[in-house]
Amino acid sequence: MEIYRELNISAEQLFATITRSVLYDIKTQTGKSPSTDQMTGFEYIKTFSKNSRANIKIEEFKINEAYHYRTRTNKNDFLVKYDILALSRDKCKIHYTEEIESIGHMQKLNDALVGTLLNYFRKKRLMQMLQSIERT
Repeated sequence: MEIYRELNISAEQLFATITRSVLYDIKTQTGKSPSTDQMTGFEYIKTFSKNSRANIKIEEFKINEAYHYRTRTNKNDFLVKYDILALSRDKCKIHYTEEIESIGHMQKLNDALVGTLLNYFRKKRLMQMLQSIERT
Protein backbone atom coordinates (compact mmCIF):
# COMPACT_ATOMS: atom_id res chain seq x y z
CA MET A 1 0.00 0.00 0.00
CA GLU A 2 1.22 3.46 -0.84
CA ILE A 3 -0.19 6.89 -0.02
CA TYR A 4 0.97 10.37 -0.96
CA ARG A 5 -0.73 13.22 0.86
CA GLU A 6 -0.12 16.93 1.20
CA LEU A 7 -0.95 18.27 4.66
CA ASN A 8 -1.54 21.79 5.93
CA ILE A 9 0.82 21.40 8.88
CA SER A 10 4.56 21.69 9.17
CA ALA A 11 6.86 18.70 8.87
CA GLU A 12 7.88 19.42 12.47
CA GLN A 13 4.29 19.20 13.73
CA LEU A 14 3.61 15.95 11.87
CA PHE A 15 6.85 14.35 13.02
CA ALA A 16 6.27 15.46 16.63
CA THR A 17 2.85 13.77 16.59
CA ILE A 18 4.30 10.55 15.18
CA THR A 19 7.16 10.66 17.71
CA ARG A 20 4.78 11.12 20.68
CA SER A 21 2.82 8.08 19.56
CA VAL A 22 5.95 5.95 19.10
CA LEU A 23 7.42 6.97 22.46
CA TYR A 24 4.10 6.27 24.19
CA ASP A 25 3.99 2.78 22.65
CA ILE A 26 7.58 2.05 23.69
CA LYS A 27 6.95 3.31 27.24
CA THR A 28 3.74 1.28 27.53
CA GLN A 29 5.35 -1.92 26.24
CA THR A 30 8.80 -1.70 27.83
CA GLY A 31 8.79 0.96 30.53
CA LYS A 32 11.72 2.60 28.69
CA SER A 33 11.92 6.15 27.33
CA PRO A 34 14.62 6.25 24.67
CA SER A 35 15.88 9.61 23.42
CA THR A 36 15.41 10.51 19.77
CA ASP A 37 19.13 9.80 19.27
CA GLN A 38 18.54 6.20 20.41
CA MET A 39 15.56 5.49 18.16
CA THR A 40 17.27 4.10 15.04
CA GLY A 41 17.91 0.42 15.71
CA PHE A 42 15.72 0.36 18.84
CA GLU A 43 13.88 -2.97 19.21
CA TYR A 44 11.16 -4.14 21.54
CA ILE A 45 8.47 -6.78 21.91
CA LYS A 46 4.87 -5.60 21.62
CA THR A 47 2.09 -7.69 23.11
CA PHE A 48 -1.24 -7.39 21.30
CA SER A 49 -3.13 -10.04 23.26
CA LYS A 50 -2.44 -13.03 25.49
CA ASN A 51 -1.27 -15.12 22.52
CA SER A 52 -0.15 -12.46 20.06
CA ARG A 53 3.23 -10.73 20.14
CA ALA A 54 5.52 -9.05 17.65
CA ASN A 55 9.09 -7.85 17.48
CA ILE A 56 9.27 -4.20 16.46
CA LYS A 57 12.47 -2.62 15.19
CA ILE A 58 12.84 1.04 14.28
CA GLU A 59 14.94 0.96 11.14
CA GLU A 60 15.16 4.67 10.41
CA PHE A 61 14.38 7.73 12.49
CA LYS A 62 15.39 11.06 10.97
CA ILE A 63 13.85 14.03 12.73
CA ASN A 64 11.21 15.74 10.57
CA GLU A 65 12.07 13.48 7.61
CA ALA A 66 11.57 9.74 8.13
CA TYR A 67 10.23 7.10 10.45
CA HIS A 68 10.52 3.48 9.27
CA TYR A 69 9.79 0.44 11.36
CA ARG A 70 9.52 -3.32 10.89
CA THR A 71 7.06 -5.53 12.73
CA ARG A 72 7.76 -9.27 12.71
CA THR A 73 5.31 -11.91 13.84
CA ASN A 74 5.36 -15.65 13.31
CA LYS A 75 3.08 -15.11 10.27
CA ASN A 76 4.17 -11.83 8.67
CA ASP A 77 6.90 -9.27 8.26
CA PHE A 78 5.54 -5.70 7.92
CA LEU A 79 7.70 -2.78 6.83
CA VAL A 80 6.07 0.63 7.31
CA LYS A 81 7.64 3.88 6.13
CA TYR A 82 6.63 7.45 6.82
CA ASP A 83 8.72 9.78 4.65
CA ILE A 84 8.05 13.48 5.15
CA LEU A 85 8.98 16.36 2.89
CA ALA A 86 8.66 19.95 4.12
CA LEU A 87 7.03 22.08 1.41
CA SER A 88 6.85 25.34 3.33
CA ARG A 89 6.65 26.59 6.90
CA ASP A 90 3.13 25.18 7.34
CA LYS A 91 2.83 22.52 4.63
CA CYS A 92 4.37 19.12 4.16
CA LYS A 93 3.96 16.03 2.05
CA ILE A 94 3.87 12.53 3.46
CA HIS A 95 4.72 9.41 1.53
CA TYR A 96 3.46 6.38 3.44
CA THR A 97 4.34 2.88 2.29
CA GLU A 98 3.47 -0.47 3.78
CA GLU A 99 5.02 -3.72 2.59
CA ILE A 100 3.90 -7.10 3.88
CA GLU A 101 5.73 -10.36 3.42
CA SER A 102 3.84 -13.43 4.53
CA ILE A 103 5.62 -16.43 6.03
CA GLY A 104 4.47 -19.81 4.72
CA HIS A 105 2.46 -20.84 1.67
CA MET A 106 -0.94 -20.94 3.40
CA GLN A 107 -0.39 -17.52 5.00
CA LYS A 108 0.57 -16.07 1.60
CA LEU A 109 -2.60 -17.48 0.06
CA ASN A 110 -4.75 -16.21 2.94
CA ASP A 111 -3.18 -12.75 2.78
CA ALA A 112 -3.69 -12.59 -0.98
CA LEU A 113 -7.40 -13.39 -0.60
CA VAL A 114 -8.12 -11.15 2.38
CA GLY A 115 -5.49 -8.49 1.72
CA THR A 116 -7.39 -6.57 -0.94
CA LEU A 117 -10.36 -5.94 1.33
CA LEU A 118 -8.21 -5.15 4.36
CA ASN A 119 -6.05 -2.74 2.35
CA TYR A 120 -9.11 -0.61 1.64
CA PHE A 121 -9.90 -0.32 5.35
CA ARG A 122 -6.24 0.27 6.35
CA LYS A 123 -5.94 3.01 3.74
CA LYS A 124 -9.19 4.61 4.91
CA ARG A 125 -8.06 4.46 8.56
CA LEU A 126 -4.69 6.03 7.71
CA MET A 127 -6.34 8.86 5.76
CA GLN A 128 -8.63 9.53 8.76
CA MET A 129 -5.64 9.56 11.09
CA LEU A 130 -3.80 12.07 8.86
CA GLN A 131 -6.87 14.29 8.70
CA SER A 132 -7.15 14.16 12.49
CA ILE A 133 -3.49 15.12 12.90
CA GLU A 134 -3.95 17.97 10.45
CA ARG A 135 -6.98 19.31 12.33
CA THR A 136 -5.21 19.34 15.68
